Amino acid sequence: MKTTKAIALAVTTLALSACSQTSGPWRTLKKPVAAAGPPCAGFTSSIYFDRDSAALTPEAQRMLVNARAQARGCVIRAVHVVGLADAVGAPEANLALSRRRAQAVSSALAAQGFGKAAFDLAAVGDAGAEAPSGAAAPLRRRADIIFDIAPSR
Repeated sequence: MKTTKAIALAVTTLALSACSQTSGPWRTLKKPVAAAGPPCAGFTSSIYFDRDSAALTPEAQRMLVNARAQARGCVIRAVHVVGLADAVGAPEANLALSRRRAQAVSSALAAQGFGKAAFDLAAVGDAGAEAPSGAAAPLRRRADIIFDIAPSR
């Protein structure tokens, strides 16, 4: 019994001493595990809305702040905003709602410092919001934003 305990203690001691060494396989990586994207590359984001609403949620506001931070130090050539709606309700009402969503996003972006960019707004309403099976797509309650940015010269 004493021999078994002594062996277990020796194995544990060796294992712990191996953990304390400064050279391990994780320290010999030549490349980073995750690398940041290229600076000043264009990107796309989506803002989601509650049903029948064009009001920006707190999450949407945070996304816009993050977009501004990502574009900091870059030339903002254009911002394309496309408002969408789901297939619930009248097509005319959905088109008007998608326009209000696009306008709400562009106004918020201008307030975040994107005001000097050329804005291109579009609204598609509920066009394409139904699958061939007739199922509605609720994730269309959004505005898609395409940021066209480039490195400053």
